[in-house]
Amino acid sequence: MNLVLDIAWTHVRARVRQTGFAVAGVATGVGFSIMMAALMQGSQEDFTNRLVNTLAHITVSDERRAPPPQPAESTFQAAEIHGLTPEARRRGIKNPLATMAALEAWLPGAVGPSVKVQAIIRYANHDVATSVTGIDPRREAQVSDLPKQMRGATLTALYRATNAIIIGDRLSEKIGARIGANITLQTSEGARISAQVVGFFHTGVRQFDESGAYVLTKTGQILSRQTGLINELRVRLRDPMNSREIASRIENDTGYKSVSWQEANEDLISTFIIRNIIMYTVVGAILLVASFGTYNIISTITHEKARDIAIMKSLGLSEQTVRSIFVIEAMIIGLAGALAGFLLGYLLCLALGSVEIKNPFIDSDRLPLAYTYKHYLLAGMVALVSSVAAGYQPARKAARGNPVEIIRGAT
Repeated sequence: MNLVLDIAWTHVRARVRQTGFAVAGVATGVGFSIMMAALMQGSQEDFTNRLVNTLAHITVSDERRAPPPQPAESTFQAAEIHGLTPEARRRGIKNPLATMAALEAWLPGAVGPSVKVQAIIRYANHDVATSVTGIDPRREAQVSDLPKQMRGATLTALYRATNAIIIGDRLSEKIGARIGANITLQTSEGARISAQVVGFFHTGVRQFDESGAYVLTKTGQILSRQTGLINELRVRLRDPMNSREIASRIENDTGYKSVSWQEANEDLISTFIIRNIIMYTVVGAILLVASFGTYNIISTITHEKARDIAIMKSLGLSEQTVRSIFVIEAMIIGLAGALAGFLLGYLLCLALGSVEIKNPFIDSDRLPLAYTYKHYLLAGMVALVSSVAAGYQPARKAARGNPVEIIRGAT
């Protein structure tokens, strides 16, 4: 085995220029693949974090996943009813405090009650449809990042004025309201109150920043015209990726519709899957091109070393041993290229991360990049496998040659 390694290393070292080009080709493929993977995964994680931190991980509403069965359907198996209006029931989650206590007993996270109301904000001849959420400021930090997203005030400002309201910063720009402005909130049921703007928030999601508002739970109940109403429970988990399974369990336990953030954004999740397919396709194409360079180098080496191959076979080296020499040469080139590519990829990521972006529509001034060892392992493994695969065919061809014919052709 030492003889095989020694011969392979001698071949690689003898043609420094060709070996350098092969290593550079593999390193370029590995480096740029790491950069592409870091950029695409970083942008995806940044968007997901913004989305997850803006919305609750799980939203439990007072709705039902399916309409309640009619008495006749429960009594008669053959009964089928069409066009019957379901029985009108009182809105809200029944016994919300007991429901929250039952969930908190096993839930790996926190639960917060809220009142969700659709209203119209009227201010300075502007009528804007708004989603108003009544919250408890003392519990809000446990279920959302709203305290960190505040601008110009804190959540405790909701206690400083009668019917205080916090609106999105883009909504304030749209209607021209500033802190201290008195606006009017009106619902479709005829409820109408005057509220004072005490602060702004900025989530980074334009749609919510243009149409969201927060008030105290009591104010939300006044808008809903129902005392003690809690029509939504918002759940925040320690691990957001478990939201689907936990939402299903909550729905089974409570009977209320529980929607995870993945279910609420299925279209975006499917887009991410397509992005990942594109990313891995591009990365694979880059590494495949690099493997062609390795194939050309190994083919050239085998052609130039034809006489040496004939001598080795005439001395008794088997086809497998000769084939192993050139496969090991390809492995050396692939390994050296992968290590150089790791450094190149890291430097490219640092260079991209240092680029400053000045755009009023983007909250971050730097490109989001994901630094993870998985990108390096994947790129290195593909580079090594592709290099060995590229070197196998020339090695196989060289090992099967007849030493007598090779020597005759060489002379």
